[in-house]
Amino acid sequence: MRKTIFSLMAILIIIVGCKKPKNIEIDTTVLLDNVRTLSDDSYEGRLFSSPSNYRARKFIVEKFKEAGLQPVNGSYEQEFSSTLTKKIRQETFPIKKKPFDDFSNVPDTTIVGGNAFGMFKGETNKDIIITAHFDHLGIRNGKIYNGADDNASGTAALFTIADYFRNKPTKHNLVFVAVDAEEVGSLGADHFLKNYGNKENIALNINLDMIAHSDYDPELFGSGLYHHPDLRDPLEDIYSEKIMLLFGHDDPNNREQADWTYSSDHKIFHRENIPFIYFGVPDHKDYHRHTDTYATINEEFYIEAVKIVIQAIENLDQHLYDD
Repeated sequence: MRKTIFSLMAILIIIVGCKKPKNIEIDTTVLLDNVRTLSDDSYEGRLFSSPSNYRARKFIVEKFKEAGLQPVNGSYEQEFSSTLTKKIRQETFPIKKKPFDDFSNVPDTTIVGGNAFGMFKGETNKDIIITAHFDHLGIRNGKIYNGADDNASGTAALFTIADYFRNKPTKHNLVFVAVDAEEVGSLGADHFLKNYGNKENIALNINLDMIAHSDYDPELFGSGLYHHPDLRDPLEDIYSEKIMLLFGHDDPNNREQADWTYSSDHKIFHRENIPFIYFGVPDHKDYHRHTDTYATINEEFYIEAVKIVIQAIENLDQHLYDD
């Protein structure tokens, strides 16, 4: 397998020739500090419907305001309640990247949570919705599940991406959403979309979930092109000297790869026939373990992954407008 990867890298080098990576300037210190903060023990794993989850949401709202984002429909928050039932649990766990049943024995219970969001206005009335879930698994058997990669990485990336686009005009409205309760069936994303007043104006969902971990080869996946091949060109135009942007994990007929189409919040948009691109990494040794801490993320990989996502947003914003 490793030889195959090296061969692919050689081919990529030949293809790109003298192509150079785009210079994306971001404050990497702030980016890393925000991941460190969200995955700190003080947030106790950000379990849905918990006081620490609520505090995390308030932190996110403040970061959105600092980035200059404007409220969505007059607010930066959207609270919701939902009953966690056996039916939801059965639907949730088989569609995770790896089966996970920590909530399988939880009795039916009503949970209260909330999303945080903000937006920049574009030149048109079309929207690109950029999502990342901020909830994680809380405390189990006395151990804090900090969820640094899953998904403090995606959440902190929202702040940095928003800061990057603060004074940059875009064709689409950019709507940033930190969604709650992904770990129990994407309840926050479902509530957001059901109550979004301009659903017909959504051109694309870009979902960030686990973008800071690289056990072996530096690979970031952009999943969704099987369903939306028209989005391939703007993504293939992205070049990085540090990590490989690969495509896949979206073909239900490919038995050699797990299908991530329904593995995270982008599934909510997909079910409404809204195009999506999901950025993430394969499951790793720290996935859904108490060892998913800031100390086990790959800082260099993460910084480059965020820069790739920024390039993707820029390219897709123009591509969808041109179409």
